[in-house]
Amino acid sequence: MRYSAFIMQSLAVFAALTASHYAAGKAIAADGSRCLAMAQAPSMIAPVRYIPAALGQDEVRITYITHSTFRIETPTGATIATDYAGVGGPGPLPTVVTMNHAHSTHYTDFPNPDIRHILRGWNPKGGPARHHLRVEDVLIRNVPTDIRSWEGGREEDGNSIFIFEVAGLCIGHLGHLHHELAPDDLANIGQLDIVMAPVDGTFTLDQPNMVKTLKVLKARIVIPMHAFGPGSLARFVQKMSADFAVSYLDKSELIVTAASLPKTPTVMVLPESVFWSWD
Repeated sequence: MRYSAFIMQSLAVFAALTASHYAAGKAIAADGSRCLAMAQAPSMIAPVRYIPAALGQDEVRITYITHSTFRIETPTGATIATDYAGVGGPGPLPTVVTMNHAHSTHYTDFPNPDIRHILRGWNPKGGPARHHLRVEDVLIRNVPTDIRSWEGGREEDGNSIFIFEVAGLCIGHLGHLHHELAPDDLANIGQLDIVMAPVDGTFTLDQPNMVKTLKVLKARIVIPMHAFGPGSLARFVQKMSADFAVSYLDKSELIVTAASLPKTPTVMVLPESVFWSWD
């Protein structure tokens, strides 16, 4: 009897803590961002994700196109091209394109006018770019960061980390990240499940600090991009392998669900993730 009473008391405590965690997350999520809700909710209990039963409704396809450009396809058919310089991959014109202006291979001044939403990661009029856009089943927002100028100075808010929240997943694209993330940056990003990270180690953040940044972000999947050759990619993977599993995929696309995220944080190297360029 004493044992049964202990079990019942433990279940009651667990239920109370779970309810508290859910209420905190729900209150913050009312502002629209699941990533921020999960990052700020109490960490004593792992979050429980609701996965719709319908096949395919929880799937997101991520396809590597070139350089820093990925094509992200959502369950309802919305399509996003990241760091868009005019090439969005095969298929229909993207619904949304995001851009950064560190170099011309990350943006275009002449995007197709039929693209519904063109999100620049910098503000041509000065100050930070601000995006908080819901398109069909995806919430798209950005966190501005600084970039180095060609003259050796620093351009405030010249880069944006774009975050895509869809199908219970928080997907982050670091863009042309040049510096470690400050506590405010991390708070504004929230908890990422998947992150695309530039790994050249020269024009963007150096590799040791990129690895440090990715450890802090704690995403379950890291997808390298912006590598300037097999050597820089191999060095990055070697540095990450101490704390992350490594998986080399046999094709340039990844279909992922919240339920299929690896238990161990994993670097997933997509074919053709090496792009020969010097920007």
